[in-house]
Amino acid sequence: MTIQELYTLFLQYPKLSTDTRAININSLFFALKGDNFNGNKFAKEAIEKGAKFAVISDSKYKLSESYIVVEDALKTLQALAKYHRNQLNIPIIGITGSNGKTTTKELIKSTLSQKYKTFATHGNLNNNIGVPLSLLSINEKHEIAIIEMGANHQKEIDFLANICNPDCGLITNIGKAHLEGFGGIEGVEKGKVELFQNLSSRNKQVFINVDDVRLKNYVEKLKAITYGTNNCEYKGEIISNSPFLSVHVKYKKNEFEVNSNLIGTYNFSNILSAVVIGDYFDVSPDEIKKGIENYFPKNNRSQLVNQGSNKIIMDAYNANPSSMSEAIKNLVKSKAENKHFVLGDMLELGGESEFEHKNIIEILQKENLKGILVGKEFMKYNTSEYLVFETNQEAKDYLKENKKENTLYLIKGSRGIKLETVQEVL
Repeated sequence: MTIQELYTLFLQYPKLSTDTRAININSLFFALKGDNFNGNKFAKEAIEKGAKFAVISDSKYKLSESYIVVEDALKTLQALAKYHRNQLNIPIIGITGSNGKTTTKELIKSTLSQKYKTFATHGNLNNNIGVPLSLLSINEKHEIAIIEMGANHQKEIDFLANICNPDCGLITNIGKAHLEGFGGIEGVEKGKVELFQNLSSRNKQVFINVDDVRLKNYVEKLKAITYGTNNCEYKGEIISNSPFLSVHVKYKKNEFEVNSNLIGTYNFSNILSAVVIGDYFDVSPDEIKKGIENYFPKNNRSQLVNQGSNKIIMDAYNANPSSMSEAIKNLVKSKAENKHFVLGDMLELGGESEFEHKNIIEILQKENLKGILVGKEFMKYNTSEYLVFETNQEAKDYLKENKKENTLYLIKGSRGIKLETVQEVL
């Protein structure tokens, strides 16, 4: 079956499934394979649960004409997404970066939604499976789309950008994330800038955060619209961050204040991203302001949670050296009288892990902050100042027995540490 023929089926049955635990009725089931799973084995179950067709890569699992045999189910899914994207006549915005991708995406979605029927990547479906699934979720009802692209090694953004062919895009920042896969900060830059290279090769629009020292170097090389604090077209200034971030914005002949529901000065550039892209797509200043102010963070990203007499900065969805240091700076700047941190390991740092975890401890010591550390990486260091627990359960047990009142907590760590579980005992 050709991609064009498969696309004809997709138009009849536009819902997709890749997991038999969540089958959509009358969907196309793609039997994906990985190192530890073989989706072909579940094709029969998918059909029995209501999938109309199952796309498989092993003919021995074909039981009827409802099974479509292809060489590689994932490559077929990706090719189908690329074909679908080429049929769409709406602008697509591409987003990548080391930190803040999802928050930026949601802010832009909230802003553009003031004027357009907007699609945005659900959750963090931003990899070689998630991007195709996101593209294939765009339908005739949508007027504009935002596609988030994540990566942990070079050439991945290039691959994803070639599937979604964005009409414009931005890189939130270049930071110390996935150092193991990228091979250091220079590798991170090289990998993320693949989005700029894709856009530039097709003479498409690039937005550049000039406050990022690495991204700033690309302003003169590309067709760029700039934003940041100085020497740029869209300027912003932090008014306050107690506890929520307020920003003064100035561009063209417009000037206004945005009072967000976000915690942390590190969200400053995320807010400006929504301003510059909103204006690029002719969203009025009033609508831009409304869109940003109507966005409330969730999924443990920059949330402020009230728990009894305590307040919790819940930022436990992910962490890397760049985002961790910024979160600590934000805690230091807080006007709260009592401050306490619960910080978890930063994963996927490879050979840089020892240095980066030691650096975080030194920052905490310098700022004289109180708190606890969680994870095997932090456990490698002997520090008399902080208790270090191997697991989140041990940390949870300790916090339950050592309750504090009227305290501001910062909870942050990599996804694998699952620090959100300690919230209930604070």
